[in-house]
Amino acid sequence: MKITEIETFTVGAGWKNWLFVRVHTDAGITGLGEGTLNGFIRTTEAAVRELEHFVIGKDPRQINRIAKAMLDGVSLDGGHIHRTAIATIEVACWDILGKSLGVPIHQLLGGRVRDSVLGYANGWYRTERTPEAFLEAAELVIAKGFKAMKLDPFGTAQGFIDEGELDLAYEILAKLRENLPKHTRLLIDVHARFTEAEAIRAANRLAPLDLYWWEEPTTRDRQETVHAVARLSPIRVATGEMYDTIGQFFTLAEGGGVNIFQPEPMSLGGITNTLAVANLALAHGSYIAPHQSGGPVATAVCLQLAACVPNFLIQEHFDAFNEPWTRDLVTWHPAIDPATGHLSLPDAPGLGVELNEAVARAHPYDPDAYLNVHQEGWERRLGARGQRTQ
Repeated sequence: MKITEIETFTVGAGWKNWLFVRVHTDAGITGLGEGTLNGFIRTTEAAVRELEHFVIGKDPRQINRIAKAMLDGVSLDGGHIHRTAIATIEVACWDILGKSLGVPIHQLLGGRVRDSVLGYANGWYRTERTPEAFLEAAELVIAKGFKAMKLDPFGTAQGFIDEGELDLAYEILAKLRENLPKHTRLLIDVHARFTEAEAIRAANRLAPLDLYWWEEPTTRDRQETVHAVARLSPIRVATGEMYDTIGQFFTLAEGGGVNIFQPEPMSLGGITNTLAVANLALAHGSYIAPHQSGGPVATAVCLQLAACVPNFLIQEHFDAFNEPWTRDLVTWHPAIDPATGHLSLPDAPGLGVELNEAVARAHPYDPDAYLNVHQEGWERRLGARGQRTQ
């Protein structure tokens, strides 16, 4: 079997764009992948084109050989975008392998260890930054069956946050804690906003609200800062979504204090590297909770891993809060069990999902569709153009 062609699809999905890749073979089997990277969709698409000469004519079932050629063959490290481009093709090759054997990807990785996984909602608040507006949005999340949700209540704070803004963040979270079901998990995304000292100060202030985790509390410039915060924070710390190498997770484990690793399969180069991070975390006594703020193909990737990774904690989930037409973009979406808040796992051969090309082409790339959490009113998730018109 040989790879004959790579198709790319850039899709405008409201406040963000998605990149999908379809890999064709001479056996008639196709594989699907995703390479969504906020603000860099066309750049990543171009990177796929730059790397495709390593792929055309190769056997897609030799996944690790292809991925290594794309990584090493340029004799330079292209970082985040490089590995995201690799991931689009690597995942598509896993999809082809699974389809060729008639089994889901997780069966190739050792088989299921669970039949569903706890999910947490994200992308659910497209609202004003007030306690009342957040509660109204959160009640809809609960109505969909979720038992956990993530939010960033900090407005546009960066570095430090003044008392009034921190008071408002506390009021938003207190409103949710007081009015949502008792055991609802509230996860906080800090979006790498704060200095070490400020991250600790804010965590101490919010700790009485029984928060589930404190995600990316400090700058992305120096990975080491997270350890100081993790050791002093009264809220458990999660991080890793911006890491693009396995070695960064080794450094995270070595530094101590963090037991929730958040690999992003697209950023790491795909499934094989994410599985390596899961095994590293397992040896460390830690768990993974993959980051996933892309589209529904990336969701399927994470859920394939959820099926077979023993130390898999919880899965981020945007799909239920995307634009309504996105339900028709792919052939499968996970169901949410309202009794448990768990997401179902894919069963079909390969990745378990196919792209509806007509729907993809009906929603073309939008240059103003990206998220900027330092822009006033970003919580409404209108995209850059929508925010400018307010």
